[in-house]
Amino acid sequence: MITVIGERQAKVDGQFIYLGPLTECKECKLKGVCFNLDAGALYRIVEVRDVKHECKVHEDGVRVVKVEKERREGVVPKKGVVEGTTITYEPVKCDNLGCAYFRLCHPSGMDRGRKERILKILGDVECAEGKRLVRVVFE
Repeated sequence: MITVIGERQAKVDGQFIYLGPLTECKECKLKGVCFNLDAGALYRIVEVRDVKHECKVHEDGVRVVKVEKERREGVVPKKGVVEGTTITYEPVKCDNLGCAYFRLCHPSGMDRGRKERILKILGDVECAEGKRLVRVVFE
């Protein structure tokens, strides 16, 4: 998939979460290339092309890149989780910032209410609060 990213971020193997279109970009001639990604998804840059464009958002301009969507991991309640099913994502309610699983229970770019397909179940999580949780890979 081809898109553009800020010149400073355009590095092979760099990763980013596409958060969605910006209002500053609604008049840009390149918005079709910028807005072709899935909001909230994690992407990895696999190729940086030698094509650069000016941009109102990125002061050094943008570079054309080829990206691949990365699979993401997370933690969800164990009840009813089956590989291949689609769930409505709800972050695990937990304020224990020191927990080893906190980032997996609250992954960046994953919004409450978002539909996610469970590709693989990786196993049970030992929750310090005693919740029955499972680590999964989202498609």
